[in-house]
Amino acid sequence: MRLQLTLALAAPALLSAVHAAERPPHLGLCSACHGERGVATMPDVPHLAGQNLAYLRNAIGQYRSGQRDVAVMRAAVGSVQMAEIDEILRWYAQQQPQDRAAQ
Repeated sequence: MRLQLTLALAAPALLSAVHAAERPPHLGLCSACHGERGVATMPDVPHLAGQNLAYLRNAIGQYRSGQRDVAVMRAAVGSVQMAEIDEILRWYAQQQPQDRAAQ
């Protein structure tokens, strides 16, 4: 009984960890500049790996509204549903930061 209770309590966390490890299906456009794991390979493109999720969400909102005036970002996120963007942001927030040279 004790083992069943422990497993029942741990199951949501385990499922969440498994789900978090899955590559988001719409990552392609973002990874072209920011890298698959959030380590950008191009100069002047920010790394996203390990960034704070709230910060990333705020930044995307600013790109969408035009408060951050970066045409490439506004075009990239303008037509994408927020649920899809949120999957991508969670992916990048969960990645381990690395040096550009180490990738």
